[in-house]
Amino acid sequence: MSPDYMRPSLKDDPRVCNALNNMPKSCADSFSESQLRYMRLALIDNRWQKHFIDNRGSFYVPFVGWRFFYVLLIGRNKRALSRKEKQLTLALFSLSVLGFILMSLLFGLLLLYLLKSALGIDLFEDTSLGLWDWWQSL
Repeated sequence: MSPDYMRPSLKDDPRVCNALNNMPKSCADSFSESQLRYMRLALIDNRWQKHFIDNRGSFYVPFVGWRFFYVLLIGRNKRALSRKEKQLTLALFSLSVLGFILMSLLFGLLLLYLLKSALGIDLFEDTSLGLWDWWQSL
């Protein structure tokens, strides 16, 4: 690392910056880096932000002085849905129910046809879908 490299301050963190902007400048300038680190931890640790997987961090690019952050969150969505999300959810649910009913109906008709064929009942003479022959070949 070059001797003139200066690690970015935690004052550049968005949460800490917002908190410092809401207090008098003389008070905001009095915080040490250690105090800023604990302030950042206190601002991040909210009860409503608990997730099954909550991995946040940052890393520095040496010699350039850039600081990058990453966030990996996995958990149940506790937010209220927007109008568009509600409409999309309702449409997908309706399509799922319709698809289930259609598949159940087709499966039921297939079972009825196989049962009819197994009992030797012919509704129309000399006509067959070939499903019974296919079923027997299995």
